[in-house]
Amino acid sequence: MSSALQILAEDGRLVGPEPDLGAEELIALFGHMLRVRCLDERMLKLQRAGRIGFVGTATGLEASLIGTASALQPEDWLWSGLREGGAAVMRGLPLSEYVAQMYCNANDTAKGRQMCNHFQHKASHYPSWSSVIGTQLPHAVGAAFASRNRGEKVVHAAYCGDGATSSNGFHSALNFAGVWKVPVVFVVVDNGWAISVSSKAQTAATSFAAKAQAYGFEGRDIDGNDVLACRAAMDEATRQARSGGGPTLLVLRTYRMLGHSSSDDPSKYRDAGEVEAWAARDPIQRFETWLVQQGLLTPDARRQREEEIRAEIDAVIHEQEAAPPMALRTLVEDVYEQVPRHLRAQFNAFLRVAEERGDAQPGDGAFPL
Repeated sequence: MSSALQILAEDGRLVGPEPDLGAEELIALFGHMLRVRCLDERMLKLQRAGRIGFVGTATGLEASLIGTASALQPEDWLWSGLREGGAAVMRGLPLSEYVAQMYCNANDTAKGRQMCNHFQHKASHYPSWSSVIGTQLPHAVGAAFASRNRGEKVVHAAYCGDGATSSNGFHSALNFAGVWKVPVVFVVVDNGWAISVSSKAQTAATSFAAKAQAYGFEGRDIDGNDVLACRAAMDEATRQARSGGGPTLLVLRTYRMLGHSSSDDPSKYRDAGEVEAWAARDPIQRFETWLVQQGLLTPDARRQREEEIRAEIDAVIHEQEAAPPMALRTLVEDVYEQVPRHLRAQFNAFLRVAEERGDAQPGDGAFPL
């Protein structure tokens, strides 16, 4: 990773340019990274207790997600690949909506039609994402094309994992982005493993960043555990996109510390020594060390802030856990202005079965991912 952009060394020393951020912004970045980790901790416990169904954690990826997304402006768009929910909260997704979607309850803005951990938020330009790998990338390019044609100074940030670089959507999106020179920044979070397939088995190229050259624009390697490097790279890429300079591909080299999802056992396919080596590169610890050295944090500030965040999350969990389930009528709403006869008949038949046999019960089968 010697050629990757780095501003903070793994021991927290400043080895690059001083960040062009004020003290409040730096401390806020640290707080957002802590919130991602605390959310992961709480959501995974809820899943293990059977209170929610599915979690895709971002533990270890906090610098990559928060560092890049913090460079976006409010009018910009964030197209998610799986683990960007914490970044969406930073950008305006209410924590209550985040947790409601995890429960798929009556407050879920997706009306329970998405599996949990699939967020969306219209006000902060965060479209609902799909578990189908890479499909968000052509959508982001198309939306960026439309933004440019409308004369908007808007950037579309298209996130994906290293596994998505093998998808048709990735190559189609990069090709169109290069030809049209649209205001999009592709962010590949290379977290080491595409479920059980190592990054090393995904490509024969020396870096995923090299793929941008074939499509006519720049690709850059970034130390994805260095929040300042991620922020600086995204700042530069968004300025270029906003000024009409076209797309950039950023590849953030980082590591997924936990399973691909709450249904995955990573011990079956990766070595414990590899995990330990990456644990020593913890992005939050690295940033905390530097902030303490700069006198911007006290040594016990992290513990205090984590307690505050956990209390905030727990209060929302208690509120959303008490919310009722989604109303059954929503099964036939939203497609037509007036529910047509055939759907009314199906819904009424469904209600009769429910009355005869009782409410449906949760299944006990494991989700296949």
